[in-house]
Amino acid sequence: MRSRVPRQRVSHDRWLVSYADFITLLFGFFVVLYAFAKADQKKQVEVSQAIDVAFRSLGIFPGAVRRPSGGSASGAEKADIPMNIIMGEDVMAPAQVKDDLERIRRELTQTLSNQVATHTVSIQMGRDGLVISLREAGFFDSGSAAPKTATIATLRQIAASLSRTPYDLRIEGHTDNIPIHNAQFDSNWELSTARASSIARLLLNEKLIAPERLSAAGYAEFHPVAGNETAEGRAENRRVDLVVLPRTKINFAGSSEQSSSTQSTGEWRKVIDEP
Repeated sequence: MRSRVPRQRVSHDRWLVSYADFITLLFGFFVVLYAFAKADQKKQVEVSQAIDVAFRSLGIFPGAVRRPSGGSASGAEKADIPMNIIMGEDVMAPAQVKDDLERIRRELTQTLSNQVATHTVSIQMGRDGLVISLREAGFFDSGSAAPKTATIATLRQIAASLSRTPYDLRIEGHTDNIPIHNAQFDSNWELSTARASSIARLLLNEKLIAPERLSAAGYAEFHPVAGNETAEGRAENRRVDLVVLPRTKINFAGSSEQSSSTQSTGEWRKVIDEP
């Protein structure tokens, strides 16, 4: 008699194992996509702000002000002392930079109230940042590049306020359109440059501002703030401007990086426009 071989029972639920594996892999795939999406969103904001800074520093779209998306402010925006505008890290919005410069303007206006009242100093927001104008009548003798001894105390007050900020200081010499030719200067170019350099040298010699934060330039009569047709207009044009402005270093060989206090080459100046 032939022995009966028992039949093995076929399970119809084995598909559940494969299905569970598939669902697990699909869940992991969507988790990775979500993580990439969040990272890309942050990078988009950083790239957008970097492009905005680059265009504005070149004078393109000067009236545009880009604000970060979202209703809540980031940690950098809440900081008391602003960071330089950089690419690849948390940055401060241009609006916050303007607020900080406005705070400095109010502080200096109060500190230099006597000089502002006598119109030897004017403080206002300009195209490149905060502009502190030192009028020739109060700080220089006619045709001379040496600051008056009595004005050194004022320069120390300005430097003391600016030394607590992370911003650069560009010193600009300006003249009116009346040609000058004396034993010391052959043109307004030499006079304006010498006045800017003398102010910079004074700040450096007394260790009031770090050297890497300073720059000096002369513009002669070609950047007037008033008409040269009247004596009053020419007096306004004869000035030395201390321009307080943030800085951005752009490395064209790679990604952008922050300019530290010990770096001074390859810098771009950020443009702060009036609203």
